[in-house]
Amino acid sequence: MKAGIVGLPNVGKSTLFNCLSNAKAQSANFPFCTIEPNLGVVNVPDARLEKLESLVNPERVMPATVEIVDIAGLVRGASKGEGLGNQFLGNIRECNAIIHVLRCFDNDNIVHVDGSVDPIRDKETIDIELQLKDLDTVEKRLEKVNRAAKTGDKDAKKEQETLVKFKEALESGISARAVEVNEDEAELMKTFQLLTAKPILYVCNVDESSAKDGNAYVERVKETVKDENAEIIVLAVATEADIAELEDYEERQMFLEDIGLEEPGVSRLIRAAYTLLELQTYFTAGEKEVRAWTVKVGATAPQAAGVIHTDFEKGFIRAEVIAYDDYAAYGTEAKVKEAGKMRVEGKEYIVKDGDVMHFRFNV
Repeated sequence: MKAGIVGLPNVGKSTLFNCLSNAKAQSANFPFCTIEPNLGVVNVPDARLEKLESLVNPERVMPATVEIVDIAGLVRGASKGEGLGNQFLGNIRECNAIIHVLRCFDNDNIVHVDGSVDPIRDKETIDIELQLKDLDTVEKRLEKVNRAAKTGDKDAKKEQETLVKFKEALESGISARAVEVNEDEAELMKTFQLLTAKPILYVCNVDESSAKDGNAYVERVKETVKDENAEIIVLAVATEADIAELEDYEERQMFLEDIGLEEPGVSRLIRAAYTLLELQTYFTAGEKEVRAWTVKVGATAPQAAGVIHTDFEKGFIRAEVIAYDDYAAYGTEAKVKEAGKMRVEGKEYIVKDGDVMHFRFNV
């Protein structure tokens, strides 16, 4: 599961990617400095993992991770192959969610590809290109489905109606994620693989003085996306880059306090991306290792076991489960058991975020 960072050239995508992954993607004051998509595997900040470490004192600690891709800047005409259009759209298609960076700061030293700062125009530029590509996808699929619908095929008729619904929305400049759908239509929509159906997180890249409370640009973005089922995060990307370069933890904390923040904005962003991808964490805790494992929201206990090893899923017998809050409150597995707070769950159990789990299996 990976999230792709998109945006116009020079909005701060590569600088943000560097902060997130500590990889050093080239960051320069000109368009297309990221030509091949850079892939970063990013640790997910989680205070629960630190608490479990302090209780168990293991030999090692392994956090959950999420993949972030830095995708080349897009320009007008990308849907027709302009600039790096085809490559850009192909890279987005491979991602499961989109992190859209919008420039919400003034700085005469950093050129804007359109000559002025306007995050709403920038958003629309990318929206239009993605919508045009989706419209092309929908129209091609409609051509095939129309033939089958004429024969009276009920499934084809249902798909035809759904495709027409999306075609009309896209032609009106409405992204697929903003279209109201019922359960059947939602299932069909997944098969269309529309770019504008992907969950999205808008990152308003601001100057340092706006890091805490945002600015007028941010307010305009909030108003524009209020009906879009999307989340917004305000981030001073250049400042985050400065913080990331500080070696000393206390120095970083002082820097954050100076600008009114409790934690780095990138930590909030990573967690938001993790949620955007519909991921959650369960833990295993032992003397050798305390580890955060990633599963999809709605995963069953055997599926969670399979993340550790496929044999665990095949031979699953049961899971011993402790809620994180109970583990933190009682301090040890033995005390949790004494208090009767450990549960034994079977194959139907749906994993909850924060479960501390131990699997019994037979191969």
